[in-house]
Amino acid sequence: MNFPKDFYWGGATAANQYEGGWNLDGRGPALTDFTTGGSAQTNRYLTYFDKNGDPKKVRTSIVSSDIPMDVTFAVFEDEHYPNHMGVDFYHRYKEDIALFKEMGMNMFRMSISWSRIYPLGIEEAPNEEGLAFYRNVFEELKRNGIEPLVTISHYDDPAYIATKIGWEDPKTIDLYFKFAKTVMDEYCDLVKYWLTFNEINSMLMLSAFVPNYPEEKTRLSYIQLHNKFVASAKTVKYAHETYPEFVMGCMIAGLVNYPLTCDPKDILAAQEKMQNYFWYCGDVQSRGKYPSCSKKIWAQYGLDPEFFNKDAQLLKEGKVDVFTFSYYNTTCVTTHKDVAKDGAGNLSMGAKNPYIHYSDWGWGVDADGLRYILNEIEDRYSLPIMIVENGLGAYDVLEDEQVHDPYRIEYFKCHIKAMDDAIQDGVNLIGYTPWGIVDLVSASTGEMAKRYGVIYVDLDDEGKGTLKRYKKDSFDYYANVIRTNGKEY
Repeated sequence: MNFPKDFYWGGATAANQYEGGWNLDGRGPALTDFTTGGSAQTNRYLTYFDKNGDPKKVRTSIVSSDIPMDVTFAVFEDEHYPNHMGVDFYHRYKEDIALFKEMGMNMFRMSISWSRIYPLGIEEAPNEEGLAFYRNVFEELKRNGIEPLVTISHYDDPAYIATKIGWEDPKTIDLYFKFAKTVMDEYCDLVKYWLTFNEINSMLMLSAFVPNYPEEKTRLSYIQLHNKFVASAKTVKYAHETYPEFVMGCMIAGLVNYPLTCDPKDILAAQEKMQNYFWYCGDVQSRGKYPSCSKKIWAQYGLDPEFFNKDAQLLKEGKVDVFTFSYYNTTCVTTHKDVAKDGAGNLSMGAKNPYIHYSDWGWGVDADGLRYILNEIEDRYSLPIMIVENGLGAYDVLEDEQVHDPYRIEYFKCHIKAMDDAIQDGVNLIGYTPWGIVDLVSASTGEMAKRYGVIYVDLDDEGKGTLKRYKKDSFDYYANVIRTNGKEY
């Protein structure tokens, strides 16, 4: 058996997709609260009144939107906003945590909604009701022997900050730090493991995936991203100085790619894509400095190197203790034209790989890619590693209070084997928290039909259902994996 005896087996969620209670007990709005539902074929929209008072909406995604200025974001009666309720963890956390315990989980990744603690993000004092809710959750986890892994910011900035200030303004660094310091101080007796930002490299995703993406927007993304790096480093430094027992981590979206062909131009293009969209962020947070490729990137977008270099000492002092990342799929890079694309609906990540198969949402299922990137991360950073998102989004059918999901079990099997193989390779892998351990609202499409969980939630894409939880076949499979510490997968 290769998994260490203290390995963390768990599951992952995010407040804005899971929690609900969007306007209860003093919580303020996030942009997701004004975001409609969608699907793999249809877009999500932000809804608002323009300066003339006319109702409008604009396309949005988890990483970017064309947010208009001088408007009032609003909820329209004829639209469905799935994040308002999520799957109601706000009222059902004890029920869900009991299921986690039954499964044998010893770690639960969750996030704290910034606007539940600071409704606008600019208040001097936190919302005490919001603080009390998360304390209740953490105490319930502790009673059940489950370690919380807390993401401080998971696609959940208060709407006021997102629309009135923005990450391009250094004021947001201090607002974030106040929030992070508040929750770390408040829960220092209950939470040991912290991640500063979810998929921090997602700010660059649209420039990678959208043809002819405006150069000025990409340029702005690098400025915003640097301010997030500074906020993260400031938070990590504070934690190290104040709570040396804390384990602080980055969280990187696992944008893993291969060259489509052995054409040297494809190989160089694939290398460049990994540098620009994976190692760029990983290096800053794990090595404490920008990689060599950064100079070329800054020059490409006319960015002043001094803007990035002025915070070099803080970035060095704010290096993380653990490298965590999401991994769902791989894609291919090519300089050749007219090749088949992967993805579906509003997101394509690259060229299709003829050697792997694809999910209903066009994501390439590739367990070997997980073993590959684990080895690359190990050799580059020499830090403990956690896979904090992984899973298969699929259509599930509830019949006679049962869900048979052999496709998800097969996905788990091959990816857990890849983890086992990577550990044998010498990778210091310490934890695995597959995504959406309970079915929740899809971040990219806003639908419930795209289900990841081993626990089924009776809720449809229009928000109709009982919210009752049902254990899928994959629940029992994963429980046995945990019980045997990965010996039986």
